[in-house]
Amino acid sequence: LPFSETLFDRWDRAKKLGFGDNSSIYDSALVFGEAKVGANVWIGPNTIIDGSGGLTIGDFCTISVGVHIYTHDNVKQTLTSGKHPIERSPVQIGSNVYIAPNAIITKGVSIGNFSIIGAHAFVNKDVPDYSIVMGQPAKVVGNISFENDTPVFKYNQ
Repeated sequence: LPFSETLFDRWDRAKKLGFGDNSSIYDSALVFGEAKVGANVWIGPNTIIDGSGGLTIGDFCTISVGVHIYTHDNVKQTLTSGKHPIERSPVQIGSNVYIAPNAIITKGVSIGNFSIIGAHAFVNKDVPDYSIVMGQPAKVVGNISFENDTPVFKYNQ
């Protein structure tokens, strides 16, 4: 870890940001706007958490290293020389969601409970509960079920 990460208490930072109990966020993670974050959430280093358009993250989530979650974009504003405003749309991430390293979540997306987002995925559409999604753009490639409280991963053929 970078030296600065050893100097600051990531659980204390999460408390100061109003996150739920036992959540943590590394010092190198950038937080914009208001993000509502549940309990037992781990937000890794070098992440971007954009709450400027409304962001809710449930309980027991992992937001891995380098993940970017955006609730706004300025594409139309840029292409129209400022005639259009920045567009904002909330993102909702359910509970028990694992987002692997370097995934990008775009504005307006909802990710269902008990879902996995694969590494480097570009998520620009809603993700149903119990889904495994991967790719650019991300597509459902499987689902999750439980047997005796143990997750079972089933991939589409």
